[in-house]
Amino acid sequence: MQLEKRFTLIQISLLFLGLLLAWFYAQHQILTGDQTQMLYKGYMGAYKHTWINYGNAASAVGNVPGSMISYVVALPVMIYDSPMSPMVFLFFLHLFSYFLLDSVLKDIYKEDTRLIFLVLYWLNPWFLFENILYNPSYLFFFSALHIWSAYKQREKSSFAYSTLNVLAIGLALQFHYSWIILSLISLYLLYRKMVKVNWWGVAFGTLLIALSLVPYLQAVMQNSAITHHADDTGRYIGWGGVHVYPVLKSFIYWLRYGSFFFPNKLIASAHFEWLGASHVVQMIFVYGYKAIVFSVGAFTIYISYKANRYFYDLVKGKLFTRNMPIKTKEEWLLLYVFGAVIGVFISSILSPIIFSYWHLIIVFPFAIIPVVVYLKDKEHRYMPKVLVFIVIYAVFINIMGAVDSRKYSISTDYVKDANAYIQKTISAKPE
Repeated sequence: MQLEKRFTLIQISLLFLGLLLAWFYAQHQILTGDQTQMLYKGYMGAYKHTWINYGNAASAVGNVPGSMISYVVALPVMIYDSPMSPMVFLFFLHLFSYFLLDSVLKDIYKEDTRLIFLVLYWLNPWFLFENILYNPSYLFFFSALHIWSAYKQREKSSFAYSTLNVLAIGLALQFHYSWIILSLISLYLLYRKMVKVNWWGVAFGTLLIALSLVPYLQAVMQNSAITHHADDTGRYIGWGGVHVYPVLKSFIYWLRYGSFFFPNKLIASAHFEWLGASHVVQMIFVYGYKAIVFSVGAFTIYISYKANRYFYDLVKGKLFTRNMPIKTKEEWLLLYVFGAVIGVFISSILSPIIFSYWHLIIVFPFAIIPVVVYLKDKEHRYMPKVLVFIVIYAVFINIMGAVDSRKYSISTDYVKDANAYIQKTISAKPE
C-alpha cells in the first residue's frame, strides 16, 4: 500500500533521471558514419528541400527502404535549427515507448512489478546506450507500439489498433531490417488466436505503408545500387540457417538483453585517459572496472538464464495449441514474449549475416519481461535493496558509457562536431 501511494513520485523521479542520462549520452556521442548518414539526409531535406528516399546503409543487403530517416532528422531541425533537435525527438520516442509498455503492464500487474520493469527498462544501459543518432535507436518505440496495439486487440477487433499494429511493422521497416521480427510476432499471435484482427484496419495500414514507400521505389528505379551493399559478401537470405553459430549467437543475445552483460562497445573500450593520471593508474582503473562489469555480467546472465527457464515452465504446453484458451492477461503477455523468441529464431535463420547486438535490439523490451516476472515471483523481502543497487549500478555504467566508450567520449561535443560537418557538407541554410 505504501508503494502504491509513492509509485507516481518514484516513477517521475526515475524517468527524470533517465532523461538526464540520455541528454548526457547525446551530448558526448562520437560522430561517425552512422550519424553523418542521418545528418546528411535530414539536413538535405531541411536546408535544401531535397528528400533522400532511402535510409542508412545496412549490412550486406543495401540501404534500408523508405524516407523516414530523413524525416525524423529534418522535421525537428525545421522546428528548431540545432543538431540536438533530432535527439530531443528521439528522447520523446523513448519516453513514449516506456509509457506504452507500462500501459500494458499496468493492466496486468501491481505497482511493485511495474517498478521492477521501470528500473530494468528505463535505466538499463542496453537501452540508454542507444541515445545516439543511429537508426536502430528508434526501434524501441515500434516494439512498444506493436505490443500495445496487439494487447488492445485481445478481446475485440479494432480498426484503429489493427492499423497501428501494421504501422508499427511498416515504419520499423524504414529504420532497420529487424522489422521482420515484429511481423513474425504478429503471425504467431494470429496462429495462436491471441488477437482479434480488424482486416479493414490491416488493409488501411498496409496501404499507408505502401504509399510511403512509393518515393523509395522511384529512387530504386533510378538507381538500383541502393538495394545492394558495396561490400557484398556473396551471402544469401537463409545463410544463417545452414550454420549453427548465427542462430546460437542470437539466443545468447536474448539472454544478454535480460542481463547486465553489456556489449563490448559499452564496457570494453574504457581507457580512463580522461583521469589525466599515469599509465599505471589508468591500467589499475581499467582492470578494476572490467573485473566489476564482467563479474556482474556473468552473475546476471545466470539470473537471466534462470528467469527464462522459469518463463518456459510457465508457458510450456500452451505455446502451439491453437484452441487452448488463454486464461490470464499475464499468460497472454508471456506468450507474446515467446512470439518474440520465435521471431529471433526465424530471423537468425533467414539472415545473410551473423547478428550483432544492434541487429536484435528491437526485442530488448520483450527480453527483459521473463526477468521482471521471475523477480516478481521469486523475490520479495530484499527487492527494494536489489532495485536500489540496480539503479546505482546502472547510473554508474551509464556515466562511464557516456564518458569513455566506443561510441561516446567526455572530450566530444556532439553539437560542435555536427555543426562542423553540416557546414562543410551542406553549407547553405534556409532563408
